[in-house]
Amino acid sequence: MRRRDFITLVGVTAAGWPLAARADRPPFLVGMIGNSADWHLFREAMRDLGYSEGKNVKYELRTDETEPARLAEAAKELASIPVDVIAAFGSPASKGAQAATQTIPIVMFGVGDPVRAGLVASLAHPGGNVTGPSFLGPDLGPKRLQLLKQVIPSLVRVALLFNPNNATNLITRDEIETATRDLGISLVQVEASTIADLDTNLSGLLSQRPDALIMTVDAILNSQISKIIDFLESNRIPGIFAAREYVLAGGLMSYGPNLPNLFRLSATYVHKILQGTKPSDLPVEQPTKFEFIINLTTAKALGLTIPASLMSLADELIE
Repeated sequence: MRRRDFITLVGVTAAGWPLAARADRPPFLVGMIGNSADWHLFREAMRDLGYSEGKNVKYELRTDETEPARLAEAAKELASIPVDVIAAFGSPASKGAQAATQTIPIVMFGVGDPVRAGLVASLAHPGGNVTGPSFLGPDLGPKRLQLLKQVIPSLVRVALLFNPNNATNLITRDEIETATRDLGISLVQVEASTIADLDTNLSGLLSQRPDALIMTVDAILNSQISKIIDFLESNRIPGIFAAREYVLAGGLMSYGPNLPNLFRLSATYVHKILQGTKPSDLPVEQPTKFEFIINLTTAKALGLTIPASLMSLADELIE
């Protein structure tokens, strides 16, 4: 019996069954959506949990889509197959999946504030078909601004690079706007909802003469990190980011949760759902550890002296 015929036959009755309890079912089919180079970490975590690709699990990956419209279409494709669960990286991918289906479980991750983004009702009681680990991005934006201020005491103008089509990015922008006003710092907003926007608006940023740049977490921006780092290096602009990977690429600093761990943690959510747990019964977990990374080579190239007190707080110093 073909998979689609099987699902049609059981119809509404199967909706109440734990997925793992279906007799002689085909391998679980897991949809993955969102632009990232770290999906292999998700698959590795799934293997550690007992899932062997081709035997008891198969994957449908949609990783090249970054623009909301394309993400929405990719999510619809996964829902129409249909997959047993969708793992979605980032707010746009998660929102696209949420719009595509209200019945297929969705494990979202890399989302800063899933409540304010409209993905879950609350952290303790997600409700609906969406859950997953939070990235806690918005609350960390002001902290990154404070770290820049410690490295650059004369900081008076900072640029914020964000995607206006990303709900979490908009929350981050609002919080950083408030923080800059409190610190007496001017904020230059650099929007990039497409790669073309990024190229144009980065070039236009130079006329604003920012002292530093903060970048949000977003699939489009993440896909262009090498270009962004090259731009900052060429124009001697210090940048602070959300994850260690950006500092390894040449960024000055990062402060935030460990991104690879989020991919691994999301696999545990998928596992529990495949074993029959409802998404609404799985609370949204918040990161408990935040990494502070400094690239001393980049600091030296920029002519910046990192205070000893700040270096003592760093989890890693890259030289």
